Amino acid sequence: MTGQNNKLRIIGGQWRGRKLNFPDEPGLRPTPDRVRETLFNWLQATIVGSRCLDLFAGSGALGFEALSRGAKHVTMIDKSHQAITSLKNNLELLGVNNASLVNTDASHLLTQENKLGQTFDVVFLDPPFHQDLIVACCEGLEKNSFLDPVAYIYLEAEYTIDEDMLPATFSIIRSKKAGKVNFHLIKREIQA
Repeated sequence: MTGQNNKLRIIGGQWRGRKLNFPDEPGLRPTPDRVRETLFNWLQATIVGSRCLDLFAGSGALGFEALSRGAKHVTMIDKSHQAITSLKNNLELLGVNNASLVNTDASHLLTQENKLGQTFDVVFLDPPFHQDLIVACCEGLEKNSFLDPVAYIYLEAEYTIDEDMLPATFSIIRSKKAGKVNFHLIKREIQA
């Protein structure tokens, strides 16, 4: 049974105010509303027409927000069958046909060459806390051809990210903290 705590609200775009259910799974924590509001203010010049990769999608809060605000396509990755089923149901409920779901472990996916059929200009990286996945995932994004020459990566962690923890092509352009959540916007840029 899905309770009040298992609903997320889309906060902007065409589905603003729409509430979606998500599964009751341990460790599943949608990005808080005020954090999403800040993130999408940071991305407002970039999100329309973007190709987004939502790693560790969980409730889909970031992917649905991106779609609502005009992303061209969102690929959502999660290893939980229950989360993927919920994401599929919510995509159908909203009539979305510009999203794809991949039921796999995102951290494992990033250890191999990109087989998703496209590169991405926006990536949402919000892994489970206390598993130390951020650095390895960033290295995989860079090394295994998941990113466009210019891409934006959103990082959410229980600790502050320092630039020296990231690939040399990554620069932190925005950082903020809300409660126990540290969040950062990274720009990845390769000169042509």
